[in-house]
Amino acid sequence: MYDVKLAAIHRGPVVSDTGIPLVAEKSLDSLSVPHTAIIVGAWCIEEALKDARPIVEWVQSVEKRLTRTAALCSGAFFLADAGLLDGRRATTHWAVADALRARHPSVKVDSDSIFVREGTIWTSAGVTAGIDLALALVEEDFGLDIALDVARDLVVYLKRPGGQSQFSAHLVSQATHHPGIREVQNWVLSNIADDVCSSDMAARLAMSPRNFNRFFKKETGTTPSAFLMRARTEAARRMLEEGDLPAKTIAAKSGFRTYEAMRKAFQLALGVTPLEYRQRFSAKRS
Repeated sequence: MYDVKLAAIHRGPVVSDTGIPLVAEKSLDSLSVPHTAIIVGAWCIEEALKDARPIVEWVQSVEKRLTRTAALCSGAFFLADAGLLDGRRATTHWAVADALRARHPSVKVDSDSIFVREGTIWTSAGVTAGIDLALALVEEDFGLDIALDVARDLVVYLKRPGGQSQFSAHLVSQATHHPGIREVQNWVLSNIADDVCSSDMAARLAMSPRNFNRFFKKETGTTPSAFLMRARTEAARRMLEEGDLPAKTIAAKSGFRTYEAMRKAFQLALGVTPLEYRQRFSAKRS
């Protein structure tokens, strides 16, 4: 079991970004070091770094005695300021990823992943990504079965692959304001196994491919072909994670047509082959 303690610079109520106060049971103490320290972030992180400098100093003083250190969302800035992320890959909320890169050029900021593990250092993206990271910690400490039980109790998926993207094709579609573009995106997602191309997408809006490409990028920030590739890669990833279909079958079902095309897409987007991805992240792994 975990013995969770909420600590802050000073004991007592700590007002969160939501305005709801949380009660810190103890103050930061360099003589009392936990097994795992989880550093949370703040929406106005630059201001928080100035107001809560003792957190950075505490991390610097105890980091060699911590068995595991995690940062949620913009909490990565505290670890970066403390020097823990120098030369390491780390993630944070996409909205502050550029600020982290600018402030700490030596940190290999991965603004796509929902969480990243580099040795004993863990970092996560936005708020709900902290759930994914926490479930991964539970799995490491107590095994897959316990982590699955916790996920069921929370009524959430056990999203063990930290390499999952903050920017899913489904979220891109939901965030698109133009109804015509959104309809095209949803059509692509519903027909991912078909031989769809940018011209087919343009035809649905009765636009020329050139005008459609320009309009699509203006509305979504990405090109139709990039959206299509992301959608196919996500579909393939889900099948690799959740089932045991042959890789060639998955390539066909996700619209890649050939395994080689799927392999190239995985190498480009994730830096691993589909088979390596399955070995690392399949729910059926031993």
